[in-house]
Amino acid sequence: MGPVTNTMNLKPTIVITSINPPTEAVRLFSNMKEYDVVMIGDKKTPLGWECGSIEYLSPESQVKLPYTLIKHIPWNVPARANIGYLHAIAKGAPYIVQCDDDNIPNEYWDIPSFSGTFTTLSEALFVNIYTYFTKEFVWPRGFPLNRILEKSVVTTSQKYARVGIWQHLADKDTDVDALYRLTRDAHIFFDRKDPHVLASNTVCPFNCQSTTFHKDVYPLLYLPSTISPRSSDIVRGLVAQPILWEYGYSLGFTSPTVRQERNPHNYLRDFDEEILIYRHSEDIFNVAKESIVKGVSMSDNLLGVYKNLVAKSLIPKDELIAVEAWITDIEMLQK
Repeated sequence: MGPVTNTMNLKPTIVITSINPPTEAVRLFSNMKEYDVVMIGDKKTPLGWECGSIEYLSPESQVKLPYTLIKHIPWNVPARANIGYLHAIAKGAPYIVQCDDDNIPNEYWDIPSFSGTFTTLSEALFVNIYTYFTKEFVWPRGFPLNRILEKSVVTTSQKYARVGIWQHLADKDTDVDALYRLTRDAHIFFDRKDPHVLASNTVCPFNCQSTTFHKDVYPLLYLPSTISPRSSDIVRGLVAQPILWEYGYSLGFTSPTVRQERNPHNYLRDFDEEILIYRHSEDIFNVAKESIVKGVSMSDNLLGVYKNLVAKSLIPKDELIAVEAWITDIEMLQK
């Protein structure tokens, strides 16, 4: 594979899911003329939802789309975003940005190049990326609880990397777990720093709040639907990273491109929904890493990881039906 470059023959796509009327964030996204913006509706989304130039896929229009996955994603879950991903891929998007409807784009909104020389972190297994952008005591949702106080020895250097996924940090109500919110709940405003990239075998959880996937790694967009929303995107990220490494790609983090004005949450309910990742983040990552098979496609490795997660009783077996449907649709669209 040659180096990844930003392909701008077709517009990149921003995919949003929402059950709310158009928010400030959504209205600002609708003004970004350099992007196609797709909003995926759900059963709870207000009837007649409309916002500027945004393409709205209502529940009625979704069921008419020609994707195998449609019948395997339940309603009223963030994993409906998978339908938006497929829709963006079908339109030829060179990269896809997923954002939440409460993440307001700021003046620094930008997608870095997908290849180049970056500040690269290596020589450690789990790295709390937040410590490189703030001196505050804070950790990303999904970070193993037994490692929160751990002092990792990390090597920092300038290295060339091909980035398959960029995670953009969020100011103010940044992405943290319910334990943090129940015990501290401080707003975080990160320092402005150059992007940081994780070398192979160096891992950090990442979320779906403001995240960009290059077309070469589109199979890794798949968002699980049979586990709780507070765990689903973290599982996706832990699965994705060893697969990225196998194909020569990296995960990168940027300074905030959004400010989160968080929709109302019940912290104890969030806590319950995060039990899987409190107990098993490291287990999920280890299963994913040990499942990688050389010489097969990215989609084959994705399916292999999920089969082993089911075999280890880390996720429900019904997830495999949706993963297989996702792969069928991805392969059809990428022919």
